[in-house]
Amino acid sequence: MSRKKKADPSLWGLAVLCLLRERPMHPYEMLQILRERHKEELLALKPGSIYHSIGRLERGGLIESIETSRQGSRPARTIYRITPAGEEAALDWLRELIRKPVLESSDFMTALSHILHLTPRDAGQVLAERIGHLEASINELNALLGRLRPTIGRLPLIEVEYLRAMRLSELEWVRELVEELDRGDLAWDGGKLSEKLGTGGS
Repeated sequence: MSRKKKADPSLWGLAVLCLLRERPMHPYEMLQILRERHKEELLALKPGSIYHSIGRLERGGLIESIETSRQGSRPARTIYRITPAGEEAALDWLRELIRKPVLESSDFMTALSHILHLTPRDAGQVLAERIGHLEASINELNALLGRLRPTIGRLPLIEVEYLRAMRLSELEWVRELVEELDRGDLAWDGGKLSEKLGTGGS
């Protein structure tokens, strides 16, 4: 008998496995819980991906269906539970993601790598606008923490604390960058990109 291929780790895979460690449930219930706990928006989980992830986990032997039911004209709902292999995989993935820092690229990081294509003035203006967005995001996170901590405690919101810390750190760095641009300490000539990059030109 051939062994089933182990599914690769993913944000959705981990979310599904951790939810099923709590109790068996169907996909719609998983989505509801993620929304109630504000995990979906914070972890950038796309709801349409849950069924694809469940299929991969089931094929990998990490979860299994235990019941399918239908109420009236509603679509049939399949309840899943985690398997012993899924328990092991979930904890292994979780430990690895927490243990090992990895390069997490972002749109902002990519844009910064090309910032010299803007003028210093233009770069300073859009970065100043980013400061406003960061401040608004931090205020929203503070409000979320203030609203939910009294009812569900700190631990379920630990990733919100982390996101706020990241936003605060970025805010400080962007402010310093804007100040350097305003003072002229950081400047470049967009018309001489070849010289700056050390490329092209004969």
